[in-house]
Amino acid sequence: MEGTCLCGAVRVEVKDDNLFGGQRRGHVCHCTNCRKTAGTAAATNLLIESDKVVLSGEHNLKEYIDTQTLSGTPLSRYFCFTCGNPIKSVTSLYPGKVILKLGIFPKIPVPEWESFASQRQSWEKPIDGCVQYKTKSLGEELKIE
Repeated sequence: MEGTCLCGAVRVEVKDDNLFGGQRRGHVCHCTNCRKTAGTAAATNLLIESDKVVLSGEHNLKEYIDTQTLSGTPLSRYFCFTCGNPIKSVTSLYPGKVILKLGIFPKIPVPEWESFASQRQSWEKPIDGCVQYKTKSLGEELKIE
């Protein structure tokens, strides 16, 4: 799977044959900061091993260290310096992994989970078949009544 930022200065290739093999991959995040970064009601992300990602144009990335996260753990957010397109995030919560912003790819896998589901907008419905996490990914599950 390959994608680019809006201007094409940054290119990301994911080397994983199982992205579209029937198993759900990726997640939707409803936290305030991901919503702001994505400019939408939720962000679509892929938590994946760093060694499966090839990044070209890395010199064109700008880092913003987000210390005001709902999880309480700082998160490095990387954007294209030229067009401002979000590319990836890195946090100590997931060593050896990177969170890719799926909007840069032409095809997006069906999400496996929703994080910060407790922050979902009142008009949004849970995604069928997704695990719902109350806050951070892979944390406490939110029970849907």
